[in-house]
Order: sequence, then structure tokens, then C-alpha cells
Amino acid sequence: MKGILLAGGSGTRLHPMTLVASKQLLPIYDKPMIYYPLSTLMLAGIRDLLVISTPEDLPQFRRLLADGSRFGLNVAYAEQPRPEGIAQAFLIGRDWIAGDPCALALGDNLIHGDHLSALLQDAAGRQRGATVFAYQVRDPERYGVVSFDADGWAAEIVEKPAAPRSNWAVTGLYFYDSRVSDLAREIRPSARGELEITDLNRLYLDEGTLHVERLSRGCAWLDAGTPDSLLQSATFVQTVQSRTGMLVGCPEEVAFRMGYIDAAQLAAHARGLGKTELGRVLLELAEGEHA
Repeated sequence: MKGILLAGGSGTRLHPMTLVASKQLLPIYDKPMIYYPLSTLMLAGIRDLLVISTPEDLPQFRRLLADGSRFGLNVAYAEQPRPEGIAQAFLIGRDWIAGDPCALALGDNLIHGDHLSALLQDAAGRQRGATVFAYQVRDPERYGVVSFDADGWAAEIVEKPAAPRSNWAVTGLYFYDSRVSDLAREIRPSARGELEITDLNRLYLDEGTLHVERLSRGCAWLDAGTPDSLLQSATFVQTVQSRTGMLVGCPEEVAFRMGYIDAAQLAAHARGLGKTELGRVLLELAEGEHA
């Protein structure tokens, strides 16, 4: 399976910070924002990645991630000249996807929790259909909302409903089978002129092949697209790391634990981070203290 990191848009909710930098390159505590969804895709076992961003911001992502080899990945890049909806990613990346199954992670989403890797790898291993992840929120009207029937199966998905039928929001992480680019071509722009990911999910729902995984209380989902949520995300990461000693959203650590890089490579990356706390923890991991 391949994976797309969608890191486009103008980030207007974070102006003036995003007047000079891509939203997905802003820091969440000790790491760039895009490291968190990148780590999520890596935990699913995905090593071929396409980063989609604006022509102005793409050089900065290339500078940060290069070809991905330091994480044991293969990273390619594509331009999104204008933001025309999340599902547009599968049209931009159509040739790169080349008929393979493909996951998509939004560049401003952070998901962390127990047994997350197993859930992600199960989703990546499904041969047919799509998998999305739902999370309970207080303000579902801000999101795509999924409601369920009496047997617990997904019954309806509505984008930003005025009167939500549930409080289960669809997170910014999606797994699709090999038909995704063809199905994305069937979508027409919504009233706001966008190719809605909810419409793509609905195509799978209507044929009975949409799997919805409800994230439990042991998981956290944060959308870092506003000043408040950006601060909340940073506080969450700082709290988890300082209290447990475990890292959140660190691609070097994930690459090592997944076997994409070895201890010597991890140690070299750690030393490259200088005297930072992140570098210290990674060096300890490479030397076996946290293995």
C-alpha cells in the first residue's frame, strides 16, 4: 500500500503565522506538524509516500524530508496549485498511485493511542473497500459525521451537518483499495466548490464496503488547524513525552521499531539533532537503553 500526505491549503485559520510558513511545517512541541501524520502512515507499514503541497511550500518539504531514505522510506512530491478538496489528492496522485491501494493522511492531524499500529495495519491489509476512523467529539457539526444503525454498522456519512445524527467525527486518516483514483473521478464539486472526501467515502458506504473503526478512549485525535488546537496538540505531546518518556509522532523512532533503519542509522540521526532532548532520547534508544 502507498500513502499520501496532503499538506496543501493556505492555512487561513492560522494567519498570520501561515503567511510565511506552511501550516504543516509549524511546530507541535518538538517536531514539525507533518511528522505526526507521517509517523501514523509509517505505523501502518507504508513506505512509499507522496507529499502534496503548494508550489510555494513544496521546496520546504523537500528540504525537510528529502527522498525519505533517512527514515527508510521512498518519498515523492506533487504540486496542488489550488486547494479543491481532499479527494483531489487522488486525482493529483493518480499516476503515482498507479492502481495500487492507497492511504491518505491530512498533514495537520495527530492520532496517538494504544494498539494503534495494529488497527492501522489491519486497515492497510484489507483487499477491498475503504477504512476510516471515527472519534467522538463535542462539536460534530464541524466535521464529516458518521452515524450507525442498530447493529453498529455505518448507516450515513454527512459533511458538516447542521443537525448531526451522532457525535462520531471522521478523522483525517483514510485507507482505500485500488479503485480509489477511478472512484475519485466520479465525484463532482460540492456547493462550496470542493471534491469532498465525504462523497468518496459515501461511494464505498453505498456499496457496503466502508469499514468504520471507532477509536476508543485510549486514543487521542487532534486537528491542529487553529491556534487553540495547535496549542492543545503541543501540550498533549509535551505531557505524554515528559511523563512517560515515550515519544509521540517521531518518524526516526517509528522507522527503527518497524525495522526500516538499524541502530547505527538511528544513532547517526540522533547525533544530528545535537543537544536536543529528542536527540538524547533517540540516542538512548539506539544504544539499547529503551529497546
